[in-house]
Amino acid sequence: MGCWAHARRLFHDAAKITKKAGPAEVALAFVAELYRIETTLREPLEKGKISREEFRQKRAEQVRPILARFRPWIEERIDQVPPQTALGKALHYALDDWPRLERYLDAWFITPDNNAAQRAIKPFVLGRKAWLFADTARGAHASAAIYSLVETAKANGLEPYHYLRYLFAKLPAATKREGYERLLPAALEPKDLLDFESKGQPP
Repeated sequence: MGCWAHARRLFHDAAKITKKAGPAEVALAFVAELYRIETTLREPLEKGKISREEFRQKRAEQVRPILARFRPWIEERIDQVPPQTALGKALHYALDDWPRLERYLDAWFITPDNNAAQRAIKPFVLGRKAWLFADTARGAHASAAIYSLVETAKANGLEPYHYLRYLFAKLPAATKREGYERLLPAALEPKDLLDFESKGQPP
């Protein structure tokens, strides 16, 4: 997947250098329109006013015409700007990454950027600076796994501590792939954890 936030940042940097209306501002306007559509459509999706498939279809219908204008605009200017300049780097990044940048239209759950993932790993990055080393490769893998579970639980509306209690209680009984998949955060609802806790499961 490509990240429109990264592409936008390069055009934003180019716009700060030029300090006047120009190609960088035009590119930023294209990207702003993509995000406007995303915000406008995702709000009713999250409120249950439109289905996931309706969201995907409506987003594609509105976004593809913009992309169909944006890419030729980039191709028209890319040979006119030295590649080592800020604008040149932005144009080349966008065009080189284009197949990945437009893939977010393929599914409802994909967003134009990976900002949510970057926010999710921020606590781990800050912690890494504090403890400096994981000591062993196995320790690094273990901490990464726990962080992944915790942040994925948050993303799916589950309270991490209760989810981990549920997971560690149920995990020994799972023997096949289907059993493990049923324990993933995306397969659970908050009420599943509440029901589990209400039965007085030991900590």
